Amino acid sequence: MDRRSVLRGMAAGALAAGAAGGSREAAANDVDKPNILFISIDDLNDWVGILGGHAQADTPHLDALAARAVSFENAHCAAPVCNPSRVSVMTGLRPSTSGVYENDQPLRKALPTVKTLPQYLRDHGYRALSSGKIFHSGDPDSWDLAFPTGCSWPRNTPRHKPRGRRPYHGIRGIGNLTWGPSKGGNGVHSDSRVADWVIDQLKADPGEGKPFFLACGFFRPHLPWFVPRKYFWRHPLRKIVLPTVLADDHSDIPAAGRRLARVSEHEKIVASEKWADAVQAYLASVSYADHQLGRVLRTLQKSEHAANTVVIVWSDHGWSLGEKMHWKKFALWEECTRVPVVIHAPGVTTTGETSPRTVSLLDLFPTVCELAGVPAPAELEGKSLVPLLQDPESTWSEVALTTHGLRNHAVRDERHRYIRYADGSEELYDHDVDPHEFTNLAGDETQAAHKARLAAWLPSSDASPAPKGDHACARGGEGRSHQ
Repeated sequence: MDRRSVLRGMAAGALAAGAAGGSREAAANDVDKPNILFISIDDLNDWVGILGGHAQADTPHLDALAARAVSFENAHCAAPVCNPSRVSVMTGLRPSTSGVYENDQPLRKALPTVKTLPQYLRDHGYRALSSGKIFHSGDPDSWDLAFPTGCSWPRNTPRHKPRGRRPYHGIRGIGNLTWGPSKGGNGVHSDSRVADWVIDQLKADPGEGKPFFLACGFFRPHLPWFVPRKYFWRHPLRKIVLPTVLADDHSDIPAAGRRLARVSEHEKIVASEKWADAVQAYLASVSYADHQLGRVLRTLQKSEHAANTVVIVWSDHGWSLGEKMHWKKFALWEECTRVPVVIHAPGVTTTGETSPRTVSLLDLFPTVCELAGVPAPAELEGKSLVPLLQDPESTWSEVALTTHGLRNHAVRDERHRYIRYADGSEELYDHDVDPHEFTNLAGDETQAAHKARLAAWLPSSDASPAPKGDHACARGGEGRSHQ
């Protein structure tokens, strides 16, 4: 589907919804609509308790939510980059449909009239509020109220950074990979102020008489990893466990894949003997984000909204800390695409359960629509997860498609990951026997049927890259290209 077709379809859908559903005021009279608390945690991979990606992960609040929700053990992003991933979540469209592949392609230049998830819910009687990082660089048209007002965002880094030389870890030539314990407590960080604002809303009436869609976007564990020292203390450096890495892992990876790996950064971190320090800093940042999540969830539980509020927690993509000798995101391997997704829906989910089915962040838009009792736009490219919320083991034939740049795709099902790059080169991994993706089976003739089955899910066409330009809120911290 090309971008013009999407725009025409969205416009027609909006008109039809207005004719069938009546005014926002009429829709707001539907008292049965649940509230939606939509929480994003930036750059959070599977290093959380419920996914077991790292044995030393400390996420008690996310784990406690999962104990009364459905969590997905095989959820993946649509793109391993902030902006295209978030555009796909908020529009329900794949990067290969929108043409948004990179951080410097603003949503409104690519899809100027598309209805985002909060806009669509507003058309169906919801009040939409936002705090922190939900879009990569904001979208003022999506919200009735956002914090802070206008297009400036809270500082992504504390005012009181560690003292001493820069970079603080002493390693030159690894870009913005920097970390260290910050001075002061939680309050010096933007995520603390984001949580404060969301908490204030939950203590009042966010919907002002309407059902509400309240988005809460936490920036950590995005770089730089500056969080209060107490979170570092939770993960003693002498006890840090490093990711498992195979020395010759790249020997069977095609050149297109090797070009994505940040091997030079990995070599410098290893040579400096600071690999454990970096892992500690990421784990500390995850614990800090989990603390802020807990503050918000406790407030919801004590509020009058608890019994009628759906809670959805997700991350925009994964993150590598040396696996396959790669750092950051920007690749199509497991650590870069796998994310936590946890959904608690009163009356739908009961006790904590885990679904093994393969799902995509593209599925969040239609899921919210079904839970809210509103018709999903026909153009959405995900599938509602409500059947899996009702029965996590139910039959599910979908896969997760992840795209990184033009014509580079990965397809993940419950057993295999298949990657095809723009030049036609391939990777295939069998997670039943190779969870670290050490052995590329793409050249094995006995695997041809698996490749063909997964390749059938690749896009039939790939949209040309959308225009580049300044983002709507580029003057704030979120608008910078923090990669």
